[in-house]
Amino acid sequence: MSDLATTPSTPPAEQALPSPTSLRGAAQAAAARGEPLVVMTTLTGCPYCAIVRNHYLLPMRREGKVHAVQLDVMDRTGTVQSFDGQLTTPAEQARAWKARFTPTVLFFGPDGRELAERLVGIAVPDFYGEYLEARLTEARRRLK
Repeated sequence: MSDLATTPSTPPAEQALPSPTSLRGAAQAAAARGEPLVVMTTLTGCPYCAIVRNHYLLPMRREGKVHAVQLDVMDRTGTVQSFDGQLTTPAEQARAWKARFTPTVLFFGPDGRELAERLVGIAVPDFYGEYLEARLTEARRRLK
């Protein structure tokens, strides 16, 4: 019998949101559920990205409250289909959106139109959840 009280715990591996192969497909799937597509631009090792992902987006995704994905702004080898059907890299897509800072959280409709103001960075962590909820409410309203 093991004594869990004395067994050292291992820190959890860094968690990630799924990376889409098609932004259009992901946005259409989200819209079919009445939700915007939430895209977080991220950077490996970014502590602020980890906060947004692990404390907000992943729990909301697990509860079925958001359809969220991530794009790594330094990924120049992966491919993703953009909203217009063209193949690009996550890095190029982030640059096309002018998402210069990580994390940037964007809210899209199925046509690739942004439905709410972006959340850039995490300047006020105490209120981030409220800002995120407000943007989601706006995006849902504009999606309908």
